[in-house]
Amino acid sequence: MNIPEYCQELGLKAQAASRALAAVSGAKRDEALRAIAAAIRANAETLKTENAKDLEAGEANGLSSSMLDRLKIDDAGVEKIAKAVEEVAAQTDPLGAVLEGKVLPNGIKLQKLRVPIGVVLIIFESRPNVTSDAAALCLKSGNACVLRGGKEAVHSNLAIAKCVQEGLATAGLDPNVVQLVETTDRAAVGELLRQDETIDLCIPRGGKGLIRAVVEQAHIPVIKHYNGICHTYVDGDCDEQMAIDLCVNGKTQRTGVCNSTETILIHKNAVINGLAAKICEALVAKNCEIRGCEQIQALCKKAKLATDEDWGEEYLDLIVSIKIVDSIGDAVAHINKWGSKHTDAIVTKNISAAEKFTKLVDTANAFVNCSTRFSDGGEYGLGAEIGISTDKLHSRGPMGAADLTTYKWVAYGDGQMRG
Repeated sequence: MNIPEYCQELGLKAQAASRALAAVSGAKRDEALRAIAAAIRANAETLKTENAKDLEAGEANGLSSSMLDRLKIDDAGVEKIAKAVEEVAAQTDPLGAVLEGKVLPNGIKLQKLRVPIGVVLIIFESRPNVTSDAAALCLKSGNACVLRGGKEAVHSNLAIAKCVQEGLATAGLDPNVVQLVETTDRAAVGELLRQDETIDLCIPRGGKGLIRAVVEQAHIPVIKHYNGICHTYVDGDCDEQMAIDLCVNGKTQRTGVCNSTETILIHKNAVINGLAAKICEALVAKNCEIRGCEQIQALCKKAKLATDEDWGEEYLDLIVSIKIVDSIGDAVAHINKWGSKHTDAIVTKNISAAEKFTKLVDTANAFVNCSTRFSDGGEYGLGAEIGISTDKLHSRGPMGAADLTTYKWVAYGDGQMRG
């Protein structure tokens, strides 16, 4: 395969498809989404068979249990994938919305309208459901997309992509609206990132290495979906049982996802009243390894001493770092230094503390008295998400269909000329 030619062809086909898609109604795009969901259900056995190949290869290559969990597609998984596509179809069409409108003094009617971005390149790892989620959100928002998944899920991604293209064809749309890069050669990533004449935006989803490589090579704009180094801060004035429950849920409910709690910060008063010890005990009871500061080691015999590397680590496993802090200011400073601007929570009874935390912590998602696990497009009512942006431009936090749009100014006149 000639990689440069192949990638150029992908970009050109996507660009042509995106321009044709601009004339397609929202109802027609929704019809295509429902046809995609139907194709996914109709090909359930094929999806599971292809996914089994990826799971077998993953086990042979030593993937962790949490990574294998993210990779697996069973009957419930197939239904979840199909339902996510249908949920996107059921959403309000984001295109054509008037973001701003006014009549100028010269009589020109000016509108700021929401429009598609064009062609979106999405580079992701491990989770095959991203193939259908990304395709659905791009289609809903009127964009064509080029998808490049990780080699860990190559068989699953190909099978899902075939269902997507089957649904597009059933609805009478160009299958090139969604294209999956069929080579696992890493050179293809660099080539695609240089297609600045046909690809408008890149969204990478994965670990540090992937994000860094994309940013360094990109000739096109990038929205980063960086690490999920999420924190739960237990304030000195809080409901003790709530604090225990939220720390345990945030860390252990599902470890291999970007919104699980990786670091717990505990106010020094919680050491005095015994809450810190109770939190550690509850985590150990869930077979969670604790890496803590010296104060945590003193009250939890099973805790290992945390290093600086631990404070900046996304474990994606039953491991958590815990630190005692002197104040909410120290907690915010720690988060702003070591966090990834993803999701950070405070557990407190104090309204002033909650307001201070949400104002000062530099994060896409600031939570008060709830688990970091709720940082999710589905939980926010966005349906499937393209990811959780840790950037500040142009989108931040869970990205739904509306976040895959830009705008244009449209002016209606009746012969006005500039004097």
